Amino acid sequence: MASTTPDTGMKKTLTLWNYFTIGFGAIIGTGWLLMVGDWMIEGGGPVAAIVAFAIGGAILLPMGAVFGELTSAIPVAGGIVEYVDRTFGHKASFVTAWFLALGNGIICPWETIAISMLAGEFLPALKTIPLYTVMGITIYLPTLLVGLGAAILVWYMNHKGAKMAAALQSWMTRILLAGMFMAIVIALFVGSPSHLLPVFEATDTASGFLPGVLAVLVMTPFFYAGFETIPQAAEEAAQGLDWRKFGQIIVVALGSAALFYVCAIYSFGTLIPWTGFITYPVPALTVMETLGLAIFAKLLQFAALCGIVSTMNSFFNASTRIMLAMARKGQLPAGFAKLHPEYRTPLWGNTFLGILTVAGAFVGKALLVPLTNVSSLAFIFACTMVSVACLKMRYTEPDLPRPYKVPFGKAGIWAAIVAGLAVLGLLCLPFSPAFLQPIEWAIVAVWLVGGLVFLSLVSRSTARTTVPQ
Repeated sequence: MASTTPDTGMKKTLTLWNYFTIGFGAIIGTGWLLMVGDWMIEGGGPVAAIVAFAIGGAILLPMGAVFGELTSAIPVAGGIVEYVDRTFGHKASFVTAWFLALGNGIICPWETIAISMLAGEFLPALKTIPLYTVMGITIYLPTLLVGLGAAILVWYMNHKGAKMAAALQSWMTRILLAGMFMAIVIALFVGSPSHLLPVFEATDTASGFLPGVLAVLVMTPFFYAGFETIPQAAEEAAQGLDWRKFGQIIVVALGSAALFYVCAIYSFGTLIPWTGFITYPVPALTVMETLGLAIFAKLLQFAALCGIVSTMNSFFNASTRIMLAMARKGQLPAGFAKLHPEYRTPLWGNTFLGILTVAGAFVGKALLVPLTNVSSLAFIFACTMVSVACLKMRYTEPDLPRPYKVPFGKAGIWAAIVAGLAVLGLLCLPFSPAFLQPIEWAIVAVWLVGGLVFLSLVSRSTARTTVPQ
């Protein structure tokens, strides 16, 4: 079923393949390389990590379907602002969108940190000229410059327009898939399933198999975050796009990512006994070298670098569209709704997020886990609110054209809501083994204060419309 996006001045160039690469590339990134050892440590072994990621993917599939239904019905940039505003009002819409902006936006500096870290592993000679330390982690000038270069490249591409960013995304996703395929093939020839044993071994963070699964499970939303970047670029869909297939693309991207993660953990977990695997600094890469596969380790590192750029690019694009939509609703200063006169891209949003992304290069690896958990909280909260909005709109706007609908109807939407509330409980209830740490709550508090400052700057007389004209 074809649909036409509203004429809002943004260029319409994106195809279904572009949308898949935007979502899949955003989801996968480089967590499977940089953090697979941490997942095993948190869970007490690769089996717990595999179970956690399988459950995490299953939990988020209904949420992906919710986004597919709402976006195919209301294809506007930053649609989450519109969905919640139409169902629960201005304030709820602001809080939801600002949290999603946190969940998405925080991944950009996260990836800047990751690319600096990975560059040092790819070329150890870059770990020279130490500048300072952050929480015991040394920041080196060459790796800092690599991170800054990647951040500025993504900033520039998104400034120039969606077509350029989408073209790069397509190639980065292909390279990323090739890297994972190579890792699976190597594991089949070199690895052994016996290396996955023991099924569980107590660590500092996991006292039993189930607590280990839960400890990893609450991290999975961060590593599955990215499917919601597809709806944020809905206004840039090519004319004549099939919106029923658009909704399916979101679910396909999520399902593909779940399969990817499970294969990645299994493959790396079989290379050597996992209890030895987790002793390496970046085990997925270092183990390849210890097995005499140095050239494959370098190829994986290159694929990981491509994955970082693709993820940063997707979340940069999505975050600026969320801020654009918030400004159109009078939730952020009107400047955030301004488009570049030639490239038709969000001018203020690109600048704001560009500065935030560049700042990540100066922070270092020490904040990777706190940023991961904060992003998970913000992302799941926003997705749960969107799921509730989708359910309510089934009653308040039953005649709204919906080219794609959530499978199993309202029961499917309820599954998304229950799953979201369960994960939020694990993150927010003090007795939970995954309760956020003080530094993580501090990051959330700072972001909320920043949002209130922005909101206070907005004129109360700013006009608000349902769909921008």
